[in-house]
Amino acid sequence: MRPGDIDAGLGFCRASGWNQTAADWSCFLRANAAGCRVAMEGGEVAGTVTTLRFEDRFAWISMLLVAPELRGRGIGTALLMEALRVLDDVPCVRLDATPAGKQVYDKCGFEDEYPLARMRGERVTVGAADGARRMTERDFEGVLKLDREVFGADRRVVLEHLRESAPEYAWVMEAGGEIAGFALGRHGVRAEHVGPVVARDAGMAWALTSACVSPWQGGIAPLAQQPARINREVRSNDCPESEKAWLLDAAGHSDAWKRRLEAAGFREERPFMRMFRGKRPEWGRPEAQFAIAGPEFG
Repeated sequence: MRPGDIDAGLGFCRASGWNQTAADWSCFLRANAAGCRVAMEGGEVAGTVTTLRFEDRFAWISMLLVAPELRGRGIGTALLMEALRVLDDVPCVRLDATPAGKQVYDKCGFEDEYPLARMRGERVTVGAADGARRMTERDFEGVLKLDREVFGADRRVVLEHLRESAPEYAWVMEAGGEIAGFALGRHGVRAEHVGPVVARDAGMAWALTSACVSPWQGGIAPLAQQPARINREVRSNDCPESEKAWLLDAAGHSDAWKRRLEAAGFREERPFMRMFRGKRPEWGRPEAQFAIAGPEFG
């Protein structure tokens, strides 16, 4: 995959109703250009797949997309096999699967790890964000340290992408002079995405989530206050201010956390299953990750 292929990838995203922007695609290429692939048909991009490597512990597969008119011809399976080939030196390969995708991944040797729920909120009733403050440059090393403990590997490139592209969603909370929780987020074409949210408990996670949502409570931030790149993408998809929504991919470790989100106005849009192939994951503290960065980022 090359930078010039991003437009094709964005077209596949829009055709599938996915939320990614050009900045997200650029992050994949910046993080692991050698592990991102396209399938070609008649000189045109027919499909995509991206991979991320997280140290020597595990890797991620995402953005497996095929042009709608070419589906059912084995292109997606070929791209998946190519991704596994380029990751054959990694002890564990992970991904987040939709119910339809899970049927394919089951046949390719992937196993279930734990469930996730894509939660969507049109109007969200936020709680108090007591103790949350804006993330600063000085906080970032502490954020990376906590995230490595929870996620299980260093993912600086991903977190830097989120912090730089959507700084208004970068929040932290402290305890004992250390970073005890943080939230990040990103802009999207069909919704604003909150995550990852890492915290010691659900109360802290909700305070951080509320900090992200509070400034725009009752609707989207004015388009004039958003980056020009996002303005163009939103307008090109005829998404008026009143239709903007929030997405949050909640890890399925706590029914109480999901109930809290539902009480605030989030509703489950669809389930995912976090899956792995190879060595069973033994890294991190997934119970402290209340919202993932997204199925594409882990």
